[in-house]
Amino acid sequence: MVFQPLFAQFNLDGQLIQRSEYRNGFSRLIPEGQSPAGFIAQRARLQASYQSDPVDFYMSIQDIRVWGNTPQVKLSDTFLSVHEAYAELPIGDSWKIKLGRQELNYDNFRFLGNLDWALQGRAHDFAMVKQEQGNRKIHFGAGYNQDGAQLSGNLFNTGNQYKYAQMFRYENKWKNLHLSFLFWNDGRQYIERDNVGTVIADRVYHRQTIGIPTFKYQFKQTMLSGFYYHQLGKDGMGRTTNGFDVNLQASQQVPLESEGKKLRFAAGIEILSGTPTNDLSENKSFSPLYGTNHLYNGYMDLFYVGGTHENNVGLKDIYLKGRHDFNPSFFIQTDAHFFSSYADVYTNFVSGELMDKRLGTEIDLSFGLVFNQAISLQGGYSQFFHTDTIEQLVLPNGSLKNNQNWAYLMLIVRPTMPNKFIGILF
Repeated sequence: MVFQPLFAQFNLDGQLIQRSEYRNGFSRLIPEGQSPAGFIAQRARLQASYQSDPVDFYMSIQDIRVWGNTPQVKLSDTFLSVHEAYAELPIGDSWKIKLGRQELNYDNFRFLGNLDWALQGRAHDFAMVKQEQGNRKIHFGAGYNQDGAQLSGNLFNTGNQYKYAQMFRYENKWKNLHLSFLFWNDGRQYIERDNVGTVIADRVYHRQTIGIPTFKYQFKQTMLSGFYYHQLGKDGMGRTTNGFDVNLQASQQVPLESEGKKLRFAAGIEILSGTPTNDLSENKSFSPLYGTNHLYNGYMDLFYVGGTHENNVGLKDIYLKGRHDFNPSFFIQTDAHFFSSYADVYTNFVSGELMDKRLGTEIDLSFGLVFNQAISLQGGYSQFFHTDTIEQLVLPNGSLKNNQNWAYLMLIVRPTMPNKFIGILF
């Protein structure tokens, strides 16, 4: 009898992120009379992997909390959870299947991202088949969600989540061109109840997202990039959906004589379709359903983050960015966004006067400093200058503060991870 040696590797690592924030209009423009918020939040994540020839197993457990939200003397709390837990098995020379709770983090993270900026992150219960050869990658998979193990019935009551989904993604790279294609089908449970809570109707509505998430063309020091998504089908309420998201960007790197120094500039526009406030019969608003949307449309998260500005009048975002890397360990970045609505806005939503489409301007200042291989520091300050139009959208019967701003300072401890900064896009 011949025994084949089994080679396996076990790795244990983790990360700690501590972020202090001052919020005076972050995520939701703050009304007159309300006080700013300030707090310190924390993510502690323990990551373990077991790698061998027949199987790769990975699991991460995380604790998400705000300093002070539990007493000093306590028996237990509800802040510990499993972020990922999956096994990856080979099913051929270049084929693998990945089963379990996992991040779906692709392309520009606009539609499918791991939501790394939000301390809790995002993971899907999914089955993924992968075939990768050289620069060509083919991924396809599906997820099926239920509230729990039931004896009868299949109603899915968890809010803002698909009951089932299917995806297909193709990616390839050539000499100067990088391209990908995505198809995603999203099935949402719709439940209608009577006045005593009895279910009188239930069905699943399907929405399809088709897109070119990655288009990049490199020419010397110039990068031309963009993406396009289109949504069809029906939203979670059964309305016909017809929306799109398109982005075009040009970035330029300026050569500097000193080694390690970089100077980069970018200019671009993103347009997300929207629904006029006086016509809600069809949903023309694009929804970047599972993206890391903090990376787009300003760091104050006023658009498409956590449900903000969803199913609304859409957005036109014209932006300029500049970043100076003084050395591989320190950078500063400045972003300017000029926002306007895509669809019409009326003074009393249904009728009234047609309003100016300009929504406001945001200025974002960011910096990052790497202390060593394990520890980095990141911070930023943002200011938003709002218009009467966005005030009508977010607070039609009130008034917003003139001063809308946000600031943060974040310590990142990631000993084994290459990405030392979070939520900064260029």
